[in-house]
Amino acid sequence: MFLITGGSGFIGSALVRALVEREQVPVVNVDNLTYAANPRSLGDLASRPRYHFERIDICDADALRRTFAQYQPDAVFHLAAESHVDRSIDAPHDFVRTNVLGTSTLLAEARRYWQAMSGSRARAFRFVHVSTDEVFGSLGADGTFSESSPYEPASPYSATKAGSDHLVRAWHRTYGFPAIVTHSSNNFGPRQFPEKLIPLAILNALTDRPIAVYGRGENIRDWLYVDDHVDALLAIHARGRVGETYAISAGNERRNIDVVLRLCDLVDALAPRPGGAARRDLIRFVTDRPGHDFRYALDASKLRAELGWRPARDFEAALAETVRWYVDNPEWWEPVRRGVYGGERIGLGSEA
Repeated sequence: MFLITGGSGFIGSALVRALVEREQVPVVNVDNLTYAANPRSLGDLASRPRYHFERIDICDADALRRTFAQYQPDAVFHLAAESHVDRSIDAPHDFVRTNVLGTSTLLAEARRYWQAMSGSRARAFRFVHVSTDEVFGSLGADGTFSESSPYEPASPYSATKAGSDHLVRAWHRTYGFPAIVTHSSNNFGPRQFPEKLIPLAILNALTDRPIAVYGRGENIRDWLYVDDHVDALLAIHARGRVGETYAISAGNERRNIDVVLRLCDLVDALAPRPGGAARRDLIRFVTDRPGHDFRYALDASKLRAELGWRPARDFEAALAETVRWYVDNPEWWEPVRRGVYGGERIGLGSEA
């Protein structure tokens, strides 16, 4: 049995699906179903005997304790987090609560549970903490981040993720808690909350809305298909060394503007506009995000050398597959656009 926090989110739901359907492993999904979670992402698993759901805020120690006692998990994958940079600029305290206080509460209850285990189960228990490359700050035109790079977070989101990383490492060093930290580059794929660049651009293109690009679109991101990320997490759980940190990247660096242009062309090919007008004319350059990091790039050589992980998906093919999924699944994203996030710009710091 695996306990997944944030299992109704984008990466979490992909991990839950892989465990339940492919690995045949029972899972309890602990999620508070805030704005970025979508129960539709796992709706077809609801009746599976290997899938269990508990609606819990990870700041609720009593509920976490009951869940550990009831399900007796052999591992925890911690993905629950406030994870959208623009929202962190507007409402940073929400990010402090979930990402720092929530992680501390989860660690305390996971340690309590682990210390009561005995023998081989205690030795095999793992806590995999899923973090981000954004904690390292920004790169110039050259170089990459690695597991030993110093932290220089630039947004409230990345600062709170940095805080949660430090807590996990402190639990390992102070208590011997069997934790592993991961840092991944920018994920993309089906079922991603449409505030992120790729789904936002796809959906605005599909609905003939302006596609906002910060600055001149020169910022560079290192893209990782979500299923490749899941495969890496499973390898890290199975063979990773306790107390270590692993960077996860496929090495797909692209300028934001190049990604958006390609998405426009893919949407045009799959869902042509009446009259055949190109979606590229929807692109609008807007004032840059406050504190916008210029470039991220991760060196995943440690993960490749130690655990033999390699990304299985070609970037261009995965991007086309992602566009196809959004074109074919409006029943997933239309309720989100109507009820939670309509594609408007946020992140100007108006509520902080």
